[in-house]
Amino acid sequence: MRPERLFPLFADVMTLKGVGSRVKAALERAMGGRVKDLVLTPPHTLIDRSYQPPISEAKSGEIATFRVTITRHIPPKTRGRPYRIRAYDMSGEITLTFFKPRADYLRQVLPEGTERIISGKVEDYNGALQMTHPDYIVSPKNADSLPLYETIYPLTAGLSQKVARKSVMAALDTVPKLDEWLDPAMKTRQDWPDFNTALLRVHKPQHPLDMNPRSKARQRLAYDEFLAKQLAMAFVREHTRRASGREFNAKGTYRHDVIKAAPFSPTKAQIRACEEIRQDQASPYRMARLLQGDVGSGKTFVAAIISADVAECGAQVALMAPTEILARQHADSLKGFLEPAGLTVQALTGRDKGKPREAILSGLKAGYIDVVVGTHALFQDKVEFKDLGLVIIDEQHRFGVKDRLNLQDKGVKSDLLVMTATPIPRTLALTSYGDLDISKLDEKPAGRRPITTVVMPMARLENVISRLKDIIGRGEQVYWVCPLVEESEVMDLTSAQDRYQNLQSIFGERVGLLHGRMKGEEKERITKAFKAQQFDILVATTVIEVGVDAPNATIIIIEHAERFGLAQLHQLRGRVGRSDKASSCILFYHGQLGETAKARLTTMRESEDGFFIAEKDWELRGSGDLLGVAQSGLPHYKLANLDKHKDLLETAVQDARLFVQKDPKLETERGRAVLDLLYLFEQDYGVQMMRSG
Repeated sequence: MRPERLFPLFADVMTLKGVGSRVKAALERAMGGRVKDLVLTPPHTLIDRSYQPPISEAKSGEIATFRVTITRHIPPKTRGRPYRIRAYDMSGEITLTFFKPRADYLRQVLPEGTERIISGKVEDYNGALQMTHPDYIVSPKNADSLPLYETIYPLTAGLSQKVARKSVMAALDTVPKLDEWLDPAMKTRQDWPDFNTALLRVHKPQHPLDMNPRSKARQRLAYDEFLAKQLAMAFVREHTRRASGREFNAKGTYRHDVIKAAPFSPTKAQIRACEEIRQDQASPYRMARLLQGDVGSGKTFVAAIISADVAECGAQVALMAPTEILARQHADSLKGFLEPAGLTVQALTGRDKGKPREAILSGLKAGYIDVVVGTHALFQDKVEFKDLGLVIIDEQHRFGVKDRLNLQDKGVKSDLLVMTATPIPRTLALTSYGDLDISKLDEKPAGRRPITTVVMPMARLENVISRLKDIIGRGEQVYWVCPLVEESEVMDLTSAQDRYQNLQSIFGERVGLLHGRMKGEEKERITKAFKAQQFDILVATTVIEVGVDAPNATIIIIEHAERFGLAQLHQLRGRVGRSDKASSCILFYHGQLGETAKARLTTMRESEDGFFIAEKDWELRGSGDLLGVAQSGLPHYKLANLDKHKDLLETAVQDARLFVQKDPKLETERGRAVLDLLYLFEQDYGVQMMRSG
């Protein structure tokens, strides 16, 4: 149960003075519908009203605050003209201008002969200073009501800045005094304020520097948000480590058959990863591990080896992929690896209907199928297993920690392996996979040759097209990638379609086209045809980024490479260099390159190390872009900024893991305060883990 002291923060915003149903609806869209949503949404900027020059020194375009005497009202002589009011200080005169005014109201708030404090944007009009619709008009006795530093909040239709700010200020008044959840020594060392003071400093800044992400108050709140998420993941991690699992102690008979039949020997990295996974599987606790592989490092082969071990122990394996095309490709690859050991592999996707689907479901329930590969369809209620021992999730961008826990419930004490072919920057790995142990595949299989990467202007396109005839003449194949244009699938399709028609006019029917708007069956047909060398050139969108595997393809051409992120370029380049033939990647750019685009393409030319490239991508793009790819598995932060507060995240990870080991039941004074923190930032699944033992 949520602690009672937090009830005011979880109350509906309509409990705040001045918030009715219409304002609530707008606040909900902009910041959230609960009081805590308002106080935990920091202002994104502020208006500095502390600039109080004499009128004669004010500059046009600046926001200024003046103490003036009102001299004369000048009502408009004709309709539609502005209402003007003259005012002055000891240095000069200013005109206050109002459109569509209520004259009686203006005479009431700005009576002639009185002093007023006004604040707003100063403008030059025909050589004289004016202020149109001042933001604030207050009498000198109410000077304290004018904020010197006015915070600016996210807005939406139907929500003015004035109402948003008033609502946040009302919400701040309801925040209870909460006990300190930070380690006292760390708080002292960092010289951070307490939580309540930090909130006030951010929402009621005393100086523009209070808005700086590195200010003491902002650092404190960012750390609180990091710590809450890391504590929850640490509880999950400890729960998983202590939760009774199954001991898979395979003798290695099936594994030996798989390795013996494979067309290559495992790399040292694959052997190391398999050993780490085997140790997890042999322990009495449930495995929860992330297998990070660079492009072409052979994670599917690792999946095959550990699946063979699980099958030898009499249990089943479910591998889930994000798309149907990748699921069926994985199924084909795993069949090739596992059938020599006598194991049954079956694909199951949304495309399987009627009797074939019933046969697959029956085979899973009866245990005839050892390994099933599919999409989300695997986790529907109707899919039952005889004994699911291992869940593998591939390219797992769409799932958070809670989803991972739910997926394992299909089996009894089943192990979990998450795989990604996208090297993840260390910071992102900590935020997204902090509950998992991590294994890395950081070398390519023997015999793979380096990929030569060249960067060219679009002006050299024709030269490259003429050289393709020689390459195709040698029996090699080409990927041709067209960019996403203006974030539009339609434009994306048009771009690929145009290039497809252009290349068909030169190379004839041996050119194929693949894009995201095709149906699953059509995509699979084109992919298989390219792999079977029925096409010489495959024109595609980024749909080929993950999973399309044609070892005979030795050239990949990427148009408008400056439009792509580094990690995506690296993934695309990984479609070639999958055999012992020399391979190349040609990056075409259009127009003048900016500094960031130049740095990105230079990195691609100089490095094939996916882990180095991932860190460089983070450095060049920042977390905003990296997290902006609608990846719901990656946490969304309101108070923390992964670029500005990366150092705090590292500390929060260590702090959380140490705390959970020392006080797993939250029984100490700090532990009881930590409970507030977890509920406040809605990381209570961590609390549930802790309470479930």
